[in-house]
Amino acid sequence: MTPHGPLVEGFYDEGTGSVAYIVADPGTARCAVIDPVLGFDRDSGATDTRLADAIAEHIRTRRLTAEWVLDTHPHADHLSAVAYLGERLAAPTGIGERVTAVQEIWADIYRLPELRTEGHRYWDRLFAEGDRFRVGELEVEVLFSPGHTAASVTYLVGDAAFVHDTLFMPDAGTARADFPGGDARALYRSIQRILALPPQTRLFTGHDYRPGGREARWESTVAEQRARNVHLRDGVGEAEFVRLREERDRTLPLPGLMLAALQVNLRGGRLPEPEANGTSYLKLPLNRFGPATAQRPLDVE
Repeated sequence: MTPHGPLVEGFYDEGTGSVAYIVADPGTARCAVIDPVLGFDRDSGATDTRLADAIAEHIRTRRLTAEWVLDTHPHADHLSAVAYLGERLAAPTGIGERVTAVQEIWADIYRLPELRTEGHRYWDRLFAEGDRFRVGELEVEVLFSPGHTAASVTYLVGDAAFVHDTLFMPDAGTARADFPGGDARALYRSIQRILALPPQTRLFTGHDYRPGGREARWESTVAEQRARNVHLRDGVGEAEFVRLREERDRTLPLPGLMLAALQVNLRGGRLPEPEANGTSYLKLPLNRFGPATAQRPLDVE
């Protein structure tokens, strides 16, 4: 950590390869939570709050005060615990304002008009490009960074950037860009903006799928990414990247949790309203995304 940087702690979810973060101002003991995960068993339909509770307990034992609980984008591979933790920690929630564009797309896919008409109500604040807010005495800047989704943002906090699903660790490359609203060309340009940050900037990614079976990792630097990223090291131009990314994406199956996760995550991490019997239900758009393909346990890149 550099003198002007925050303290950052990652919480790795083994089942989805996702990483949630606590980012804290050491001078004031104020913190934000970024991209917390709500557990979900696809076979039983059961949810659990174990990882989110571990984050809340960590905040309690370290005597931190949570000022924000944040999403970087609507996740396709895991359920978000933003609503749950926002309520438990009595902290406001936020996401990039272009989440409404993603809600517009999926309102039609799911036939859920409330996503279109009331979607902005699911978070306390929708951030615009260039918005700034504080965590303790640390300033947070919001950078619009689409490509993986149409709504993705990066949170820049001192010398730390939370880059969600744009860049993975250098040996894993970059995120896929073929979901509805995704765009490989936009992803390239977002990554170039991130890689224009100072070389020592710490980059915290949203996933790690442990290529080659190595231990999970989620922190790199701009300099390391520019030198060693397998998809986008220095010298790879936009056309080459777009060709590589689109070819790669055509080989990838849908994430196993996508159709369940987005119904929750586009509601800020809230389950659908219970029906008369007290049970919440998810909808599946049958035959909307083509024939079934073999799926690996972790595959959202």
